[in-house]
Amino acid sequence: MSGKVYLIGAGPGDPGLLTLRGKEILEKADVVVYDRLVSPAILGMCNPKAKMVDVGKMPQHHKVKQSEINKLLVQFACEMPDATIARLKGGDPFVFGRGGEEALELVNAGVEFEIVPGITSAISVPAYAGIPVSHRGIATSFHIVTGHEKAESNGELSLDFETLAKCQGTLIFLMGIANMDFIAQRLVECGKDPKTPVAFIEKGTTPYQRTVMATLATAGETIVREKVTAPAITIMGGVVELGKSLAWKKNLPLSGKRLVVTRAAKQASGITARLTALGAEVIETPMIETRTLECPCVIPAKAGISSAIFDSLADFDLLAFTSVNGVESFFRQLFAAGYDVRVLAGKKIASVGKITEKKLLEYGIRCDYVPEDHTGEGLGKLLATLVPQSTEGATSNPIPQILLLQGNLADDTLQKLLPQATRWVVYETLPVSELPEWKREAVESADAVVFASSSAVENFVKVMPQSIEGSDSHPEPRASNLKPQTSFCIGRLTEATARKHGFETVTSDETTMDSLVKKIVEYYS
Repeated sequence: MSGKVYLIGAGPGDPGLLTLRGKEILEKADVVVYDRLVSPAILGMCNPKAKMVDVGKMPQHHKVKQSEINKLLVQFACEMPDATIARLKGGDPFVFGRGGEEALELVNAGVEFEIVPGITSAISVPAYAGIPVSHRGIATSFHIVTGHEKAESNGELSLDFETLAKCQGTLIFLMGIANMDFIAQRLVECGKDPKTPVAFIEKGTTPYQRTVMATLATAGETIVREKVTAPAITIMGGVVELGKSLAWKKNLPLSGKRLVVTRAAKQASGITARLTALGAEVIETPMIETRTLECPCVIPAKAGISSAIFDSLADFDLLAFTSVNGVESFFRQLFAAGYDVRVLAGKKIASVGKITEKKLLEYGIRCDYVPEDHTGEGLGKLLATLVPQSTEGATSNPIPQILLLQGNLADDTLQKLLPQATRWVVYETLPVSELPEWKREAVESADAVVFASSSAVENFVKVMPQSIEGSDSHPEPRASNLKPQTSFCIGRLTEATARKHGFETVTSDETTMDSLVKKIVEYYS
């Protein structure tokens, strides 16, 4: 009757290297017990309702001892019948990940478990640095060695240095940067060529990956001079030289950048995929959530609207959509009420911009009107040209009946420009009230934040108050306090709101994701 534990390898850091099986389990997990090296982007894939337990361990500072982690997994399984407990570990659970110890503890307690392998850093990190661990004519084998495990008898590294020194294949040391000077000296003493190429790869597969080259003879002094720190792996052998020609990740335009995307979760995947392909690490941090109303709400309430509200569509000549959310919610309501797109036959369709226009096309609807200025004001001014400015000639040119499809937080810009229009509120926007600690830390360490709406900016300010608000003596926000300071914005209104709160802003030329991504790449070029 106990819960089931899944020992999942999260891979080396890049969220794209998490296995499909691992992602599937994280999305339904009731509890996630995770390590320090697990990427924030992978944590973002977890079930938002899951209990998140940080047992991360730092060198020389074990946040939670391994024995306690073992007991914790058993405890969760026994206390939560039928629950899915995910034990999320960096790399692969069985490659120096102590997954075997955790599995044995589960066996002894009679707890059901499953192993979900992960991509080990031993082969993936060198690959991201352009170093193949094996290569014809250079290395026909590779050997993975722990660099920090010490013998209990004398406290020295439990390594067979004489055998390692004779090895003709690639040597891969996981962990152990603090011991690498000693390891290099012992290998040389045991006969390994001091000119053997060595590479230290820090934070492999993440935006902060760095490769430092040395030789066996200069390994120790290079670590000190270049300030090489954990997490890092060490590669020894002739294949290291190939990294000078094959390094590819560092050439991506957004390599080394962590960007926060604040779009609603269901809309973020598109820009996330584009930014990730360009080398960035993306932290999806939606600031708002949208919920389709069961039925459109008419504002202001008007006489003559049928109780079967979609029957009243016949009264309108033009439907104006002001957002992607408005499009999705309108059609969701329309279909749920038993109608389909045929009720729109003969009606003119207007969109606030290209993104909304594209979404309409997915439903088979082509737009008749799209303003050059992709804002509510631009749309209002365009549609106002269709309305006679006086009652003269109204018989020959009847006033078109306009229906605005909007959210509950839409401002009154459109209705001021189109006072005769009817507004249907088809969805409501709900702000995110708080961020978990792990995500807050990830956001504060980011290089920039991406905003697609003013409401996202406003809510970001609320959930990250210590990063943006000024002090009592300086009540106005100060750019020097922002974490991150830089923002990329879609639209002038979003830009104005970001500037109001002290952000440095970079705004796309057009209100499209393509334009925004192009602007981000140009900024970091």
